[in-house]
Amino acid sequence: GGYLVLDKPWPSMLRGVWKEPQRYKETYWSRYEGLYFAGDGAKLDSDNALWVLGRVDDVMNVSGHRISTTEVESALVSHDAVAEAAVVGAKDDLTGQAIVAFVILRGGVEAVKDGLEKALRDHVAKEIGAIAKPKQIMVVNELPKTRSGKIMRRLLRDVAENRAVGDATTLADPNVMKLIAAGLQSGKKED
Repeated sequence: GGYLVLDKPWPSMLRGVWKEPQRYKETYWSRYEGLYFAGDGAKLDSDNALWVLGRVDDVMNVSGHRISTTEVESALVSHDAVAEAAVVGAKDDLTGQAIVAFVILRGGVEAVKDGLEKALRDHVAKEIGAIAKPKQIMVVNELPKTRSGKIMRRLLRDVAENRAVGDATTLADPNVMKLIAAGLQSGKKED
C-alpha cells in the first residue's frame, strides 16, 4: 500500500480553497511534484483492482507513538485470512489510546479460538512494529458502512469505548452495530 496520488484531474477533485490558493497548493500539490495528493491510502490487489484504504491523517496516539489507522488496516488486510479491516483508537488508561481492530475474514477462513487473533497481532507487529499490535481484534461478518460504502469509524469507536452508539441512520444496515456491540462484549483482549 501507499498514498493515492493523481496526475490528471477527475470530476470530484478539489480545485481550490476559497481565497487561499497557496494553502491549496501546499496541501494538495507540494508533497509530490506534479501530483495531486488526495490524502488517502490505497493499494493494488493481485487482480490490479485499486482499494482506497482511508484517510492517512486518521492517526492514533499509542504510548506517544503516532500510528495511522490506515497503516494498521493495510497490515491486517495483507494477511491471507483477512478480507477487510477497520481500526479505531479507543481510550486506554495505560497507553492513551489502544488499537481496536474489526476484521472480516476471507471466505473459508474460520476464527480458531485464540490462534487467529494472535497470528494477526504478530503479523501487524512484523509489518509495522510491536507498538502497532491491536489490543483487541473483533471478527465480524460486516462493517458499519453508509449507503455509499464509507466505513463509519465513529460508531466503531463508540462500541470500542463501551459508549452508546451514536446516530446510525445513515448506515446501509443499522442492525450491524447491534451484532458488533454484542460480540465486542465477549471479545478477546491482548494479555
